[in-house]
Amino acid sequence: MAAISAFTLSSQGRTMAPGPTADKPANYGDFGPPQGAPVKAVLTSPPFVPPATNRKAPAKVIVELDVVEKEMEISEGVTYTFWTFGGTVPGSFIRVRQGDTVEFHLRNMPDSKMPHNIDLHGVTGPGGGAASSFTAPGHQSQFTFKALNAGLYVYHCATAPVGMHVANGMYGLILIEPPEGMPKVDREYYVMQGDFYTAGKYHDKGHQAFDMEKAIAEHPTYVLFNGREGALTNDKALQAKVGETVRLYVGNGGPNLVSSFHVIGEIFDKVWYEGGKHYQENVQTTLIPAGGAAMMDFRLQVPGSYVLVDHSIFRAFNKGALAILKTDGADDKAIYSGKEVDEVYLGDKATGVPSTAAIGTAATAAARGNVTREERIAAGKVLFNGTCSTCHQPDGKGLPGVFPPLAGSDYISADVKRLADIMIHGLQGKVTVNGKEYDSLMPPMSQLTDDEIANIGTYVLNSWGNPGGEITREDARMARAAVKPANTGSAH
Repeated sequence: MAAISAFTLSSQGRTMAPGPTADKPANYGDFGPPQGAPVKAVLTSPPFVPPATNRKAPAKVIVELDVVEKEMEISEGVTYTFWTFGGTVPGSFIRVRQGDTVEFHLRNMPDSKMPHNIDLHGVTGPGGGAASSFTAPGHQSQFTFKALNAGLYVYHCATAPVGMHVANGMYGLILIEPPEGMPKVDREYYVMQGDFYTAGKYHDKGHQAFDMEKAIAEHPTYVLFNGREGALTNDKALQAKVGETVRLYVGNGGPNLVSSFHVIGEIFDKVWYEGGKHYQENVQTTLIPAGGAAMMDFRLQVPGSYVLVDHSIFRAFNKGALAILKTDGADDKAIYSGKEVDEVYLGDKATGVPSTAAIGTAATAAARGNVTREERIAAGKVLFNGTCSTCHQPDGKGLPGVFPPLAGSDYISADVKRLADIMIHGLQGKVTVNGKEYDSLMPPMSQLTDDEIANIGTYVLNSWGNPGGEITREDARMARAAVKPANTGSAH
């Protein structure tokens, strides 16, 4: 019996498309010449997806895509010059039908500094179109291809040095629907991972340049969804409701890293692995290679904030590869009993409050040299909730017998400057705080910048009955340069 494409299956029992025949091999995809008037493709910016084509016959589809070089935030208070398709990272989502004839127009904006082209992995032809689309600033190129193979495909710039163009954000996704279309779902979203290589380290503020040596060594500063840390958190989190089905179109632009894509608290009902026609069921984590993609469907059954991560987990919590799918609706205690634990993973990122703006405000003021204590406190609160509250708790009371309290701490009051030392170098062994002994391990938080150390320390000093005062950038710098201080084991 001939094989049937998994794309033809639908939860609604739709009739399956005919299988391949001897004179029409599987995935050949040439359904004849275009019919009807030309269609201008609807392109969408991430995380949104164009509507289904809903066509029964192939068409001539005109795609117009602009190359835009622009400075944008890569993290709060950190800017980077991205090279983009359509002004966003990832680039505009393109959706066509198998058998369509695609007339592709690539325009490179006049203020660009570099020539660019496009390699679409869904194109059959030299360079995936790259050979026909080299475009200088202020120029436009055009080529035509037939979309022969259904699937989800990456596109990217392939101008030398290719790795640099991709690392600067020049990638996106093109969906080539099968003739019968994709199975219907309630919501579709576009998420794409990329690794970024900046001259400064993670969270160093100000404008950051591309670092070729880091890129060649495959040591990214940031690993991000949709081109910015926090692009899909807080008020920008993806949205859904209990009972709805969600499809994620997930790509990996690379240029270097493989993604171990996972949604915490959900199991994918179906994963069209590597963006092809076959799917696997009941999948926890799926690998997406650099330059590859996958589609995944799942139904939301209980409310809450679901966390999208690269399960190479330090990338999620220390390089930025983290997003939120916020789901509203009624509880179902038979499936899940409850108890929200978002603070453990995310701090304020799941609340829907865009509070991270305080970090950028403090960073801008620090760069001018006039940051106030109040600005440090506001930024420190956000950073504390995302970095320290798991162990020390949002109210600073710690966990009895495990993590010492920061609230009303005589250990801090005895020497307020030790806060910077402890955050940078960590603390191990017995300490006595407010008359009680603790013996636990605080790992070094050396990934924090001097300003972040100053902000968190100042927030702690001015909270929960502590003596007040300020930790400065210079305090953090001196602590970082010093030998790890000895643990005195008591408040004095």
